[in-house]
Order: sequence, then C-alpha cells, then structure tokens
Amino acid sequence: MTLASALPHDRLDDLLADARADSVEFPYLLANHVPMILVAMNRLGSDDARLAEWLAMYRRVKGLVPMPPRVAPIAREDWLVHLGDRSREADYRDLMIAEVRRLGIDDAIQTYVPTLIPGIGASALHCLMRLAYGVLRMDPAEVGTAIGYWCATYLKMPEATGASPSTDDPGAVLAASSAIPDMHALKPETDLLWHSIRAAGEAPGFAPVVDLLEIRSDCLARLASTSLALFAATMDFSALHAVTGTHWVRLVSSHLAAADRPRIMRYFWQIIASLVPKIGFPSLPSAEEVEAWRRLPAPSWDEIAAAAIASDDEHDISLVFSAREEEKVYGDPLYRVVAARRVNLIA
Repeated sequence: MTLASALPHDRLDDLLADARADSVEFPYLLANHVPMILVAMNRLGSDDARLAEWLAMYRRVKGLVPMPPRVAPIAREDWLVHLGDRSREADYRDLMIAEVRRLGIDDAIQTYVPTLIPGIGASALHCLMRLAYGVLRMDPAEVGTAIGYWCATYLKMPEATGASPSTDDPGAVLAASSAIPDMHALKPETDLLWHSIRAAGEAPGFAPVVDLLEIRSDCLARLASTSLALFAATMDFSALHAVTGTHWVRLVSSHLAAADRPRIMRYFWQIIASLVPKIGFPSLPSAEEVEAWRRLPAPSWDEIAAAAIASDDEHDISLVFSAREEEKVYGDPLYRVVAARRVNLIA
C-alpha cells in the first residue's frame, strides 16, 4: 500500500454519495461507519485504491443493507412526531437534506440539533459522529443525513433539571455514576452499546447524573483530558468512544449557538457516565501514571496513520484520526501513545 496526498474532494464525494445508498445501521442495529471512515482515511493519507478496497470489504463483512423504503414525507412542522422511529430513516433523511439546502449548514444545525441534544446517545453516539464528519467537510448531504439519522434513532435519556452541579471534574461524575447501586444491576437487552446506554437511562438512580457537572470555560478540555486518561488506563472499546466523542463534540460545537455548547457537553458526558458498567467501573489513573505513559516512546504519526489505513477495523481508523486531531489542539503526547497501542505498534 502506498500513501498519497488527500484524495481530491470530487472523487471522495463520489464515494460518499455511493455510500449514502446504504442504511445508517446494519443488522442488528449497529452503526454503519463507512462515510466517516472514508473521510478519516482520506485525511490520514489513504490512496484511492485502499479506500475502494476498504469500502468493498466493509460492505461484504458487515452485511450492509440498503436504506429502508420511504413511508411518507415528514413535514417541517411535524418533524418531532416520529423521533426514534427507525422505519422513518429515509423520510427523515429527505426532510433534513432539504432543510440543510434551504437553510444552510449552520442554520439547519442551530434549528434542529438543540432539540436533539438530550438524545445524543442515539445509535451509540454515531449520529454525532456522522454530523461531526459532515461539518468537517462542510458537506450538506452528509450533514442532512446525520441530522435525519439522529431523528430516526433518537434515544431518550433523563433530561437536565437545572439542579446545582456538584463538581467541575468530569472524573468525579464517572465516580459518582459508578457508586450508584442501580448501575450495578443493569440488564441491557443485548450487548449493543446503545442498549447499555438505554438501560442506564432507565435506572432511577442514574437520573441525577446529567446535572452533576459544572460547565466552565475549560470544560471541553477537561472532558478530553479525562477521556484520554480513561482510555489509556483501560484501552476499552467503550472508553474509546469517549476519546473520539470529545473530538466530535468539539467539531459540532463550533456550529451551535453559544448557549447550546454547554448543553452538548453536559449530555455527551451523561452518555459516557452511563457506560461505566460496560467499562468495568474503572478508576482513573493517577497524575503520575498518566505522566509516565506520556513519556513512553511511540512511533511517528505517519507510521501510526499507515497502520490505521492498513487496518480493516473501523475503530482503529476512527481512534487514530481523532487522537491525531485532538493532539493538534491539546498538545498531549499521550494521544500518540494510545493511538500506537491501538494499532499494535507498541505493547
């Protein structure tokens, strides 16, 4: 495999348009990562041949299915009626692509996404992911598809009450969630990530968690730091979504009105807190442990990117791309260490 400069956008547009023929999920209710991973691979330096090869592999191995047939058009004034109804995927997609074209990307996001933020756990955060990658390229069709996806898979969770927060430390919220007796007795319907999220949301003791975090000006940076420490300590699949998710929140936040940016952080962290049973009720590492990990030797980003591009695992690619982008913002070398560990370049 050879690495090349980023694929020309018109060719990537063709691949993404082809990918939109597939449903946003595949049996059983798993998120279709294709559009986002094509963009991530492109940004990491994948060549045209590898992108096509990866797309064909993923379709074959995962058994992707076409978008379900349209049921009936959804009018703008009735857009809330069918939230969470996966059978209306195509209808919501039609509406939201049309709305993005009518309003523009930012106005469409600011019109619809604030209402959807309390359901950010939809499809295990992958609606947020698709929207983040849509705004990364300012791609109207992908932005509209992502908002429609969020509507069709909306996941109701406990909503904020305005109760006074108890901490500005995201790690303390995770610890508080771990201490809730109900969280130790969850019985999710399946092993699916979003079923675990939903089970936590239905546990009475979990309801106050959404209000615990005080959102200060440095909150997003603290979410990113805590997510990175959590993943470094566990290398857990669910914790991986905390690292990538903070990247997605950062990308989407810049397109929201200022008043909604704290809300998306609050509800995102509620979802991560809901996953503490799935992660094994983890304890965060000490500052000394984190500092020692930062100093571990790790390969260059070019080598890590090449390993990710060669991988058939969508989560390898997603993690490496998000980690590289987050390191650009926060400057923490631990991002490179965990990315190298994820693709088996270091022990």
